[in-house]
Amino acid sequence: MSSPSLEKDAAQAPPRRRSHWGGSWLVTVFAVVGALLVGAVLIVIGDKPSRQSAGYFFSYPQDFLLNVVYSVRDAYLALLQGAVYNPNLSGTAALRPISETLVNATPLVLAGLAVALAFRVGLFNIGAQGQIIVGAVAAAWVGFTLDLPVVVHLLAALVAGVLGGVLWGGLVGLLKARTGAHEVITTIMLNYVAVNLLTFLLGVNGFQRPPYNQAISEQVAETAVLPKLLGSSLRVNLGLVLAVLAAVAVWWLFERSRLGFRLRAVGANPNAARTAGMAVGRLQVVSMALAGGLAGLAGATQVLGVTGSVTGSVAGNIGFDAITVALLGRNNPYGVIAAGLLFGGLRAGAVQMQSVTGVPVDLVGVLQALVVLFIAAPALVRAVFRLRAGGPAVGAELSGGWTR
Repeated sequence: MSSPSLEKDAAQAPPRRRSHWGGSWLVTVFAVVGALLVGAVLIVIGDKPSRQSAGYFFSYPQDFLLNVVYSVRDAYLALLQGAVYNPNLSGTAALRPISETLVNATPLVLAGLAVALAFRVGLFNIGAQGQIIVGAVAAAWVGFTLDLPVVVHLLAALVAGVLGGVLWGGLVGLLKARTGAHEVITTIMLNYVAVNLLTFLLGVNGFQRPPYNQAISEQVAETAVLPKLLGSSLRVNLGLVLAVLAAVAVWWLFERSRLGFRLRAVGANPNAARTAGMAVGRLQVVSMALAGGLAGLAGATQVLGVTGSVTGSVAGNIGFDAITVALLGRNNPYGVIAAGLLFGGLRAGAVQMQSVTGVPVDLVGVLQALVVLFIAAPALVRAVFRLRAGGPAVGAELSGGWTR
């Protein structure tokens, strides 16, 4: 029998799931810091004045040190100005950097939620790319085919995009539940199917734009276009609001709903969930369908809010970058928003960085890869930055709960 003092201490002990500065979130922050530090080294290596002054470092070390500081400062300052605010611009143009960051972040957040939702149920959704493509195709087809009133047309196109993603993701869940086919294989294969389906449709009369000599779809009607949030000269649109609402909905699903509890139980231990009477296969289908719907919405917002039509590059690398966004966000909906904003800012600022300092935009891809590397090796981050151990490992976070 435990003593009253032990029971009192146990009652006063903080919950084990609470985050702390020595836990996983601090590792995430320092993973980004570490990536920026390695990026700074690459900037210095590519900077011609720094390389030249390194040749006479022992004679005049101050020249090398100043060139290093200036090259890194100018590159990251240009990156920041291109992503957030440029003091050299005025009026509406001053909002263009943050507008482009939000435009880039919108599909990343939605697709990141799609990957994170599946991760929470113990499934690896590598097929967000294909789900985005199918969602974009469905939304565009409704957008340029149907003749409906303004609000109704926009809603119909958005619903079509979501349903396209639900179909593509739900098929993966169905194959998983009925045949045991691994979702990594099926999602990758369905990515190829979606790409080739898009290529086929871009050569079909009725979908391809006249005069049928280029791979681009018909233009979406004005009644199906997402309204701009900051004026017609800036590209940020209502898709950003939809992404935030989707994040809130995913949070509510897992933290407040009975369905979310069942999904979390399947993600934690499918065998135990099955023993408790839960239909594991059905819940896997539901989770992949919901994940596909989020990715389909990402494709719909791209077509209806940014491009206005479908091309072969409508999805870009969004579906694959979404995996990094979900990992960086620790599968927390609000963390996914923060990670999407970070990566959206890197994309938006990369152009300014290259035009001002000559640092190639490929550095952004290197930074993203380094972030994934450091997150996948938390022990390395803790050792380099001398952090105390704590927090769940990456593998546990993929299938377990997120930290509150």
